[in-house]
Amino acid sequence: MGEALRLAARAYEAEEVPVGAVVVRNGRIIARAFNQVELLKDATAHAEMIAITQAEEAVGDWRLNDCTLYVTKEPCPMCAGAIVHVRFPRVVFGVGDAKGGAAGGALNLLQFPGLNHQCDITRGVREEECRAMLLSFFSERRAANEREKKALPPVA
Repeated sequence: MGEALRLAARAYEAEEVPVGAVVVRNGRIIARAFNQVELLKDATAHAEMIAITQAEEAVGDWRLNDCTLYVTKEPCPMCAGAIVHVRFPRVVFGVGDAKGGAAGGALNLLQFPGLNHQCDITRGVREEECRAMLLSFFSERRAANEREKKALPPVA
């Protein structure tokens, strides 16, 4: 999770939502990524999605059934769908997301009984560090938005 946090900090510096992800196989990191939605102008460029693509290339297969995904924030429904599809046996995340998380927050796609695969989930790893980074990012973002609003000329 330490490497995922370092990657989240890189996302923060790039003015991206600070989420980092790593894929581990046999005790070794084989993929690492951070959110790049704004940079790539691609709504699917979440840390998890980029790390999954890198891991598939490293393994030489789309099945990642002997790997573990570590991510600083609970995966969204899009990422959870990909996680199930590539068959990660385990997902470890830092901070939950009650409104948008799909690993037990708003819903739980990773353990949905109707799907062909379910993952073990470990929640709350280095949770406070992950939460603090997200809170700081969104606090700064809101303050910048307020400054921009005040700088706009009045509408006539």
